[in-house]
Amino acid sequence: MVLAAGGDEVSAVKIVASMLIVAGILGLVYGKFNDTQETHDAKLGPVELSVKGHPGGQHARLGWRGVIVAGVLLLLVRKKS
Repeated sequence: MVLAAGGDEVSAVKIVASMLIVAGILGLVYGKFNDTQETHDAKLGPVELSVKGHPGGQHARLGWRGVIVAGVLLLLVRKKS
């Protein structure tokens, strides 16, 4: 049993929800440093090829936002008795 500052018992759901929120925030903060765009060019005689990589950061940020929302929803959902 873990007691909060007010003397209330902190449930496992609240702990997991808090961990999800913190992980989501850290993922958003540190994920910004990995947004790189690669470009590959090739010239074979008269044919020129160019491949540009799209940064996957947008999908990753969306995923981290989903983790934060899941944590918030866990905190907001009341246990039905």
